[in-house]
Amino acid sequence: MPTTYETKTTRQREALKDFFGGFEGEQLPAELLDRLLQYEELMIKYRSAIREITTKLEILNDELSSSTKQNPIESIQSRIKRPQSIAGKLKRLNQPVAVESIARNLNDVAGIRVICPFINDIYAVEKMLLQQDDVRLISRKDYIRSPKESGYRSLHLVVEIPVFFSMRKENIRVEIQIRTVAMNFWASLEHQIRYKNDSPQVQEIASDLRECADTIARTDEKMQALRQRILTHTEE
Repeated sequence: MPTTYETKTTRQREALKDFFGGFEGEQLPAELLDRLLQYEELMIKYRSAIREITTKLEILNDELSSSTKQNPIESIQSRIKRPQSIAGKLKRLNQPVAVESIARNLNDVAGIRVICPFINDIYAVEKMLLQQDDVRLISRKDYIRSPKESGYRSLHLVVEIPVFFSMRKENIRVEIQIRTVAMNFWASLEHQIRYKNDSPQVQEIASDLRECADTIARTDEKMQALRQRILTHTEE
């Protein structure tokens, strides 16, 4: 008698066959159906890791909001990299486009973006998150203190956390980008202007985009200084 898991897997396989079967009567090879199921299971793991990190961040924000009356986190956004983006990146890395290759070679399939009001909040959130004993830092890139040539600013972390499933525990990697509201404003508009557009016109405005980024950075620093003045005055 088939187990509950086997029954569920059979139903999933049949559903995928219906969805991807193409013309009437045409069937997908069993190997391809199995790979589609493997891909689906892997994406569930990444979505679970996103929920774990998001919960940690929300708890920290709630605690500080209650104890200090300050919210270091303005908003939290998340995404799973699309299949075509995953395949494209694996090809650029000269790695096989296969389910087994994804977790082994890519650290940014699961992504979280944390938007903070002020620059100091970015590093405060980073410190609070990384001091938790089940969060392991894999890599760190500080594009705030060392901006990209384009003017892009953000703090990038790749962390690994344990995710507990019904039968096992797995360590899953998540990329976290932490930036201010102002940094996110520039990055969002710059992305819309330049995304997959290498036209001469876009190349010509690169210096203008960098100038806008520098202006926004100075505004961030000014707002941080104003906040500090208010906090100092309040403490006195």
